[in-house]
Amino acid sequence: FLVLQEDLQSVANAVPVSFTSAPGERGTIKAKSNFNVSEDVAALRKAIEGIGTTEKTLIDILTHRSSSQKQAISKAYEETTKRILVNDLKGDTRGNFEKLLVALARSPALNDAKWLIKAMKGAGTDINILIEILASRTNKQIKELSAAYAEKTKKTLIQNLKTEVSGDFGKAILLLAEGARDESTNVNADKAREDAKALYHAGEKRLGTDESKFIEILCKRSIPHLRQTILEYKNISGKTLQKSIEKEMSGKLEELLVAIVKCVMSTPAYFAEKLYKSMKGAGTDETTLTRVMVSRGEVDMLDIRAEFKKLYQRSLYKEISSDASDIYGDCLKMICGED
Repeated sequence: FLVLQEDLQSVANAVPVSFTSAPGERGTIKAKSNFNVSEDVAALRKAIEGIGTTEKTLIDILTHRSSSQKQAISKAYEETTKRILVNDLKGDTRGNFEKLLVALARSPALNDAKWLIKAMKGAGTDINILIEILASRTNKQIKELSAAYAEKTKKTLIQNLKTEVSGDFGKAILLLAEGARDESTNVNADKAREDAKALYHAGEKRLGTDESKFIEILCKRSIPHLRQTILEYKNISGKTLQKSIEKEMSGKLEELLVAIVKCVMSTPAYFAEKLYKSMKGAGTDETTLTRVMVSRGEVDMLDIRAEFKKLYQRSLYKEISSDASDIYGDCLKMICGED
């Protein structure tokens, strides 16, 4: 029990890396020093316009420039050629490799917006994507993806979500989509204990569950506060908050709240698990693999690699090597970097 206490305490004291890192700090995709936009545009044109596409050049540039550098390249490319880089990439490459390059060329906010649009398109909603994006992004990221979403769809994300989600799950998703989570870094242990007690009394301690209390606390409180609350909850209840949620709830709401708890504890571990599941067993879920590698490449891929090794005793790079073949796999390996 003492060891567990220490483990939990170290979790509470750890810096919530992904929620505090500036882009590039813990990522594998970093800004290129002595960046020359016209050189890159010329190299991309040569790779795309020449006979047969030179994939190596495309991969090299798109995995070794920061997001803002790539936006500068896209702008200059359009000014020079009167064509749109993303469209040229689509016309020149195929399949999973095409989707990967296009996502690497777009801004993170536009990628998130596009993934959410796709998740809500047609009959039924892909709730896994809603959960992954809205549970793991910071307020700033949510504000930026919402702006990109509104620009693309001419409607707000909140407006569209209201037609897609309902019930307690809907309430929680809409709260997250506001991007209004408390961002204070000060933790008041008494308040965290109060929240832990409130959660205990709303779930384990009563007949039936008061979902609204879980939603309010998990969707609004700051990340450092929630880490302390999770610690206090274990002391009060004797079991982890995640285990209690899994016991007390079911369906979409359970999945969402568990994802929030996992991201609070360690966003890199949450994404390491996502990557593992996307490659586990027969067949690969390339859509998830692409989305996670691109969205975390500039944020916390170094930490994801470390968590992957810790959780599964194997290297993420090697796992990708054995799972994703050809040029698509080569590009993913460049994002991952050897560990």
